[in-house]
Amino acid sequence: MIARWRVGDADVVLVRGDITRERVDAIVNAANSSLMGGGGVDGAIHRAGGPAILEDCRRIVERIGRLPAGEAVITGAGELPARHVIHTVGPVWSGGRRGEDDTLAAAWRHSLALARRHDLRTIAFPAISTGVYRFPIDRAARIALDVVADELREHGGLDVVRVVLFSESDWRAWVAVARERLGEPVESTGPGT
Repeated sequence: MIARWRVGDADVVLVRGDITRERVDAIVNAANSSLMGGGGVDGAIHRAGGPAILEDCRRIVERIGRLPAGEAVITGAGELPARHVIHTVGPVWSGGRRGEDDTLAAAWRHSLALARRHDLRTIAFPAISTGVYRFPIDRAARIALDVVADELREHGGLDVVRVVLFSESDWRAWVAVARERLGEPVESTGPGT
């Protein structure tokens, strides 16, 4: 299942899959503030990448302390097929009354900026904050896709931004929002496309 849009000089791709298998310059980890691994995407990335990622994270935490929500840092990727992992902390959903939208937008923006700063050309994101942090999937997709489109049009620097979605229902939700925000895809395969 894949859907692809052209935004500026880059491809924005929504795919159903496993982010730990992405062969890109960087995958984004929906981390917690401790950077010490956890459940969901965070735990899967740490397990698949091995101890090198955790060691890099420990060094960062020793230097800067806990990572605030909306910020991002970069490490090596250990045993993952990607070259780097960009760790960002998304907001915990509290009904939208505590700046969650702005924090989620910052997490995406800072991750993309970090990729540009390190001259990375391809990046893969999970659906940040939509799992155990309970951010509504449609709202998260709107925020993320608006940030991605704005960043690509304003700054360029990337060839491919992939969003790797774990379930078919999440993929369908993101595709629906992408059609609303980005128009019809230039390529689409999968149910209902």
